[in-house]
Formats: sequence, structure tokens, C-alpha cells
Amino acid sequence: MTSAILAIDQGTTSSRAIMFAADLSSRGMAQQEIAQHYPASGHVEHDPEEIWSTTLATARGAMQRAELGASDVAAIGITNQRETTILWDRRTGRPIHRALVWQDRRTAPLCRRLAEDGLEPILAARTGLRLDPYFSASKIAWLLDNVDGARAAAEAGHIAFGTVDTWLLHKLTGGRVHATDATNAARTALLDIHTGTWDETLLEAFAIPRSVLPEVRDCNADFGVSEPALLGGAIAIRGIAGDQQAATMGQACFRPGMMKATYGTGCFALLNTGSEAVASGQKLLTTIAYQLDGRRTYALEGAIFIAGAAVQWLRDGLHLITTAAETGPLAAAADPSQQVVFVPAFVGLGAPYWHPEARGALFGLTRATGARELARSVLDATAFQTRDLLEAMRADWRGAVDGVLRVDGGMVASDQVLQSLSDALAAPVERPTVLETTALGAAWLAGWRAGVLPDMDGFSDLWRLDRRFEPLLGEPDRAAAYRRWKRAVAAVIAFAEESN
Repeated sequence: MTSAILAIDQGTTSSRAIMFAADLSSRGMAQQEIAQHYPASGHVEHDPEEIWSTTLATARGAMQRAELGASDVAAIGITNQRETTILWDRRTGRPIHRALVWQDRRTAPLCRRLAEDGLEPILAARTGLRLDPYFSASKIAWLLDNVDGARAAAEAGHIAFGTVDTWLLHKLTGGRVHATDATNAARTALLDIHTGTWDETLLEAFAIPRSVLPEVRDCNADFGVSEPALLGGAIAIRGIAGDQQAATMGQACFRPGMMKATYGTGCFALLNTGSEAVASGQKLLTTIAYQLDGRRTYALEGAIFIAGAAVQWLRDGLHLITTAAETGPLAAAADPSQQVVFVPAFVGLGAPYWHPEARGALFGLTRATGARELARSVLDATAFQTRDLLEAMRADWRGAVDGVLRVDGGMVASDQVLQSLSDALAAPVERPTVLETTALGAAWLAGWRAGVLPDMDGFSDLWRLDRRFEPLLGEPDRAAAYRRWKRAVAAVIAFAEESN
């Protein structure tokens, strides 16, 4: 009986695929990096065809490493970088422009104009989001207005929009399916998260034709089957979720009050709020955590735009390290008397500040500052940004918040990163045995729908702890460090406002 699950995990910096067995062990994995394009300051783009070609190559590679064929695979689950926006011509199937990545800030002027027109309260009430370049709506509008002939083609019904999941689904099914799941739809700033439907008022405000949008389905829906020629046979596609929601499920954060944080290019923390869509007073996002069998579960989310990307900056920009793994030991050797603070606002500040024009800065440099102190400041920045998010979540939600943070993503392999995090939060931090929780969440969705993996309760019982980190830093030192961080952020925001 077919029991393996193919999880496709298309991320900001790479595409990968993992073949999971019915016991959730990894049978084979393949990964390929994708190019980052920066055509202008604040612009970040991907090549949609490269996203597809690397996804297909890694799916084939994972199957080969697992020595499994299409007949051995019960279903495919897809998880993806969210908000990244692709438009393609339905007649040719070709993208009309490079993808605008979630980090792209070129639509800040449009968002400011719409805010001045009074759109933000309506958008926030219906979508749970902010009027910010981060989300897909303004990116769709920019593409329609700046690619020759795009708007006319869209109004004629020839243009399709998709976040990365929709683009991959289009390619996997040979163009037969134009659909997305509720979690990705909830990140466009066009979906009413209370009704689960596209909002006509917001479509009109952004001047987006309804015809470009995909159908919205449950996370564990039937999304069709793959073209037989692609993977050696037709395989059912039975699960889709945006990467942070997939990680929430992969961490088995199914109970209201449970929190997880994923540390990749950015950091994204989600707090499960159950059936209640909590309106944030702390500039957090209200979003759909998952939608299963027609039932929506909500979450409060805080988005940090730069986390692991700051480690990449140490490596590729400053050439202080040759591998990301060097950061932890380097930081551990830093001079404790130096008080270097790094604010990694390379593409603006996310929650709870939401300042798109802010830019990064270093404070407290001396002649004695070196690579060790810079490495330490990068890890501290990740920890302090996470504390900002968790304090905002606790202020927003009336329910009991678990005192433990479950973590995943590439950065959490470092013990130094997680000890810094626990010290900053004054709370326990738990690392699971399976770090690929984003892919695991997608695999669970597909496997549960296909009948080869357990339901929510059974899956929760399979979650396993690798290590728990407890705070070691004294409260006076922790409080002083956090005050320095808050002063540095305030200075960055003040500088940005003075410059504009």
C-alpha cells in the first residue's frame, strides 16, 4: 500500500523536497538554492521559472534518494514562501514579470496613498493585516500598472495571479487547477478572514480584477493530481499551507495558547487563538492558522523580516564568516563588556513597529569591536525582536499563553542561538527532534487527507523534544540589554522619519 508522502517546501532562498514515511521519518531529501535578484534599492525578485524548475528537480531528487516511484507516494503536500506574487498569462502559461518577493518594498508609496484615502481601518478589520508592501495586494496592483499590456490582458480575463503555492499547483497539474488554500489567501490583503471569501471593496481599492484570483480551498483539500510525465506517474495533491502555518501544524500547536517561532530568512511567531480572530492592539497580524474541513482556526502573528538573513549578511556582505555555523561559537567568544546593538532593518521593520522606510544600524561600536561582537549583536537582535513579538501577543490575547516557545528553522540548530533566545525571553525554548517542521506540516496535511497519517490528536502525540533551553541570564542584565535594544530601535525609526 502506498504510504509515503512527498512534501514540497519552496522557500525564499531555496527549494527543497522531503520524502516522509508513514512513521514521519525522512526517507530522502533534495535542496537547491534559488537566485535573489535586487534590481533597485528595496526591490527583491525571484524568477518564477527557476522556482518551478528547482521545485521539480528537488521533488525528483527526493524520490530518487528514497528509491521510491510515483506508485509508492500516497500524496503531495506543498508549503511555500508566502505573499510572494506571480502573474502569468493563461494563454501561454508564462510569467509576465519576475515574482515580487515578500521582502520587496517598492509599493510603499501606493500603500501610503491608500492609507491617506482611509483604507487601512477597513483592510485591518476584514483581513487582519496591515496596509503594507509586505502583502500581495499592492504587488498585484504594481504589476498590472507597470508591465506593458498587463492591465488590459487582466481585464480581458487572460492574467492569473498566484502566490507560490498557486504557481506550483498550476505547473504540477499542467495548468488545470488555479487554486490556493485559506492560509495563503489570508496573506494577500484581499481575503475577508471572517467569511473566507475575496473582498470586493478591497479588490476595487487596489483596482484588481476578480478574474485574476484563484479559488480558495481548505488546507487539506483535494487539489488535483500531478501530470504523470513530471514525477513518473500521477500523484494526488492533498495539502497546501503557507510556510508559517505549516510550521505551526508541524509543531503540533493545535491548542489555543500554544506558540511557535520559525527562524529562516526572517522570523515568524504564531500564537494559536482558536476560533477567535483576535483584533490586535499591538500592531500584530490576525491571520488564519489553518482551515480544515471548512473550520477556520485563527492566530496572532508577528513577522520579523530579517533573522537568518542577517547571518547571511555576516557571511556574504561582510565576509566575517564562511559558514552560518560559525556564528554561534563566534558570538559566544564576544567581549561581554561591549554593548553593541544591531537593528537589522535592511528592508524596514515588521511587527510590532511596521516602519517600511527604516533601515539597519549598528550602535555602540568601539575600536575594540570585531567579528565576535558583531556576531553576538546579530543573535541578540533575533532574540530581542522575538521578545517584542511575544510581549505584544501577551498584551493582545485574553487567554492563557503557554510559557514555552517551540522553535524551528535553520537557525535553531545552534545551541548558542537558542540560549540567547531563552535568556532574552526569560522563558523556556523547546527544539523538536524534527527541525523540518514546515515540510512536516505539509506532509501531515496531505498524509492525513490521504488516510496514511493520524489525525490532529494522533499527530500531536508524535511530537518529540530534542532539547529544552532555560534562561541563565540574570534579570538586571536582561532588562538592561532589552532597554538598549528599545532605544536603538527608536533611534532607527527617528532617523528614517527625519530622512523622509
